[in-house]
Amino acid sequence: MFVTKAAVVGAGTMGGEIAQTIAAAGFPVVLKDVEQRFVDQGLDKAREVTRGQLGRQVDRGRLSEEQADERAEATVGLIDGTTEYDGFGDVDFVVEAVPERIDLKRSVFGELDAVIPGHAILASNTSSLSIAEMGHATSRPDKVVGFHYFYPASVMRLIEVIAGEGTTSEETMSATANFAQSIRKQPIRCREVPGFVVNRVLLSAISEIWKVQEEEGVDPQEVDKIVSESGAAPMGPFYLTDLLGLDTVLHVAEHLNESYGERFHVSPKMKDLVQAGDLGQKTGRGFYDHSG
Repeated sequence: MFVTKAAVVGAGTMGGEIAQTIAAAGFPVVLKDVEQRFVDQGLDKAREVTRGQLGRQVDRGRLSEEQADERAEATVGLIDGTTEYDGFGDVDFVVEAVPERIDLKRSVFGELDAVIPGHAILASNTSSLSIAEMGHATSRPDKVVGFHYFYPASVMRLIEVIAGEGTTSEETMSATANFAQSIRKQPIRCREVPGFVVNRVLLSAISEIWKVQEEEGVDPQEVDKIVSESGAAPMGPFYLTDLLGLDTVLHVAEHLNESYGERFHVSPKMKDLVQAGDLGQKTGRGFYDHSG
């Protein structure tokens, strides 16, 4: 199956950038959310990312300012923002990027199943939830697949393509991997297990850092400085958590803890921040103050 038009449901932290990655590869894409202000934020994010990417080419002398402006408008022009399911009747591939709640995702998948063509693939950007469980909310579980981007979606090339346990067909897996390559991403295929591949590796390392930080009482920002200066990672785990959203990271951490036991530690400090509504960059405060 070839994709000629795509859609993204959820224009939040990741949705706008996911739509941008698809439009930047030349595909028309519908970007939907429940309120126009969220749609506008997603479109603004797509525009910001596109101008940033083209601006670097201008700096290197590969494009003129006029050419960059034309290309930016052409890319963003491929994204059609909406609060309804109008325009979903001829899509071939849909990426769901709503908050990490299985009840919400199942509801969205049920709605999508009723409005998109029978051949279309339903993909979830979930970082940890069951693909099979989402698939069973539709009449096409064989066409439901995980399509997990990493933050920032516009920069990170890796996408996990996840098969639902006993549901996703090989045809769907192949078509999804091919689509990832067509939008200039590198797919890795994996089974449906808690944390999939990347988060299982990443959280096992970060949970050890959380433990040490708590035991030694070291300031999180000092820990980040040590990690980044060592060259082990481009940014420290606490700042990365703020960018991803503490609520999202906590959900994944708790899921892995429930699945694999105490070798996956959950930070009490992160729990406290989430309960206080301090979710990182998106709320202005987390482990860091982002108000400036």
